Amino acid sequence: MASTPFMAPSQIRALFSAAMSTMYKNEVPLYGELLDLVAQVNQHCLEQDPQLEQHLRTTHELERLDEERHGAIRVGTAHELHTLRRLFAVMGMEPVGYYDLAPAGVPVHSTAFRALHEADLRQSPFRVFTSLLRLELIDNPTLRDEANEILARRQIFTPAALELIEQHEKNGGLTAEQAEQFVTEALETFRWHSEATVSSAQYQSLHDQHRLIADVVAFKGPHINHLTPRTLDIDAAQAEMPKRGISPKAVIEGPPRRQQPILLRQTSFKALEESVRYSDQHDTERGSHTARFGEIEQRGTALTPKGRDLYDQLLQAARAEMNGPTTEANADHYYEVLERHFEAFPDDLLSLYQQGLIHVTYSPTEQGLAKAGQFPVNTTLDMLIANGDVRIDGIVYEDFLPVSAAGIFQSNLGDGTTTEYAQLSNQQVFERDLGCKVHDEQALYHAQSERSLAQTKQQLQLA
Repeated sequence: MASTPFMAPSQIRALFSAAMSTMYKNEVPLYGELLDLVAQVNQHCLEQDPQLEQHLRTTHELERLDEERHGAIRVGTAHELHTLRRLFAVMGMEPVGYYDLAPAGVPVHSTAFRALHEADLRQSPFRVFTSLLRLELIDNPTLRDEANEILARRQIFTPAALELIEQHEKNGGLTAEQAEQFVTEALETFRWHSEATVSSAQYQSLHDQHRLIADVVAFKGPHINHLTPRTLDIDAAQAEMPKRGISPKAVIEGPPRRQQPILLRQTSFKALEESVRYSDQHDTERGSHTARFGEIEQRGTALTPKGRDLYDQLLQAARAEMNGPTTEANADHYYEVLERHFEAFPDDLLSLYQQGLIHVTYSPTEQGLAKAGQFPVNTTLDMLIANGDVRIDGIVYEDFLPVSAAGIFQSNLGDGTTTEYAQLSNQQVFERDLGCKVHDEQALYHAQSERSLAQTKQQLQLA
């Protein structure tokens, strides 16, 4: 008797991503408006730039453009983080990168759960930026102990979800029927709950310590705090938001606008004030909580370690010149300062490649394939590229930026003030709580580049 086949993890991830989007649109209707806005901007970009459309088609980015979403979640305990890792593993998502947000005044450290291989990313690029609250950064010991006790009492996973995770680990996969049930059960972890688990006084104490601490500790679950569609022109999307009655954050996070986009640019609409009921309130009484928002991202090319060093250096110089938070009042000045500093960063694909600043994939051109097996022994890769026999394309950056993430969080958690945390995050402690090491994103991009190079050499029959 034949065994029932398992559903591929990428298919489960695609199901989960679609279900999450539907749920979030129902919970935050403004997110649906944001999706419409982004779709309109993307369509306009493709119509106005046939070369861009052809590039996206060649690099297999066009078919996943509408599916390009990431979410963000914040958990409160090591056990919650550890179990989330097991939950995401069902969908072929593993922890990539370590992000230290404490120096930027956000008391968390984080990783991103995503697929590792480009083939799996093409099937479903969904990723979840996952942060663990650092309770040791609460400077009030009584409040810290109280928060610990509150978090210890909650269970953010349904019994059925935990059972299906165990079945996946035991059997090596889930059937289609099990996978659909898993998506339904897993979604409950990310759902919004308007009933707080704390009293109004407890909430206020947590809120006064840091708004993010209240967001993590005061509710039954860690509710997804934003989802993010991908745009081809984030500047156009930022300008369009107010026309649709959507209030955007003051500035776009990340590098400035460029001919050759790099890394990640992000913006969002400001967090909504939502009605909640604290544990000491009656049915008709309500308080409020501000945390959930909608974000937009524009993804560029992944930078090598050399490229990241240059990026970090230029961004730090621009921020130092501003010498304070960016607001609506100084947004134009910030962009001018940022663009001026980034004039030192090359802005054409070949220069970026030749200076070792970006990760690329290689592919043979039709001209190159016509010469397959006929290249001289001393033919170099640079010669093949220069002669038009090999094409290079930047690898899309699949990860995040700690300064940008902190900027998004800060803009949606309060008035832009930053708490100073002297004690920095610790990757070893985070990985202990996670239950494994995080993957090095630089190694993943390098491996993808090397795979494409090996395949290209094989197709061209190079020695």
